[in-house]
Amino acid sequence: MVDTAAWMRGLAGGLMIGLAALSLLLFNGRIAGVSGVLGGALTGSMAGDRAWRWLFLVGLVVGALVYTLVAGRPVITAVPTSLGWTLIAGLLVGVGTRMGNGCTSGHGVCGLARFSGRSLVGTATFMLFGFVTVFVTRHLLGGL
Repeated sequence: MVDTAAWMRGLAGGLMIGLAALSLLLFNGRIAGVSGVLGGALTGSMAGDRAWRWLFLVGLVVGALVYTLVAGRPVITAVPTSLGWTLIAGLLVGVGTRMGNGCTSGHGVCGLARFSGRSLVGTATFMLFGFVTVFVTRHLLGGL
């Protein structure tokens, strides 16, 4: 049975992400790649440049809290792995986004919309390794 409500939530979320990325580009001239926004917030040299980045990041958290209040359930219900593996995975993602000059949101949402060749290669790589990871964990390792 198809969960139509889940598809509609995904569609609504995707539309809001696209609208947010477009708004940031049109009104601020910036790309909405979360790793780049976070990196600039932590290391940016100009106070005005850091302010919008922190507001963007706070908006991500507030958006999740608003969704939790409206939907009556948390955005993340459970993380199906240990804290250690989660920290290692997060560290690898952080290193990978610095090496690849952006994260999945930056390349997948904003880069592809701008017809960036680098983003096309990056997004194809993310997707390929996502497919491989799911296959290995579910079919070769017994569903960790």
